[in-house]
Amino acid sequence: MNIIEKTDEEILEIANPMWDDLIKYSNEGEYGKFIRKFSYDLLFGLNEVEVGKQFARSELTRNLNTEYDYLGLIRRGEHVTVLYRVTSTKKEGEWLGRIVLGYEKDEVRIFGASVF
Repeated sequence: MNIIEKTDEEILEIANPMWDDLIKYSNEGEYGKFIRKFSYDLLFGLNEVEVGKQFARSELTRNLNTEYDYLGLIRRGEHVTVLYRVTSTKKEGEWLGRIVLGYEKDEVRIFGASVF
């Protein structure tokens, strides 16, 4: 199955709860729970020391607002990127959030996630 064949609504039914979890566990600094839906390739490529430092030090990623705006989808190959406008509870301004989803062994997994 290819995720890009799903409708926007079907994708958002999957993506929004995953994004909610990423925000929740990022704010709580729960690294193990934060990465639990990551694809094998994403996990393999992570530098756990650097990610751990980000959780410990980043004022932005530890204080994301749980309310966000959906901006759109980008379909490419076997992945879909979902874009969100996010804010912080501690820093002024807006950031672009993204989550990249696709299938791994018949299960939707996260192939990329960031706030910038």
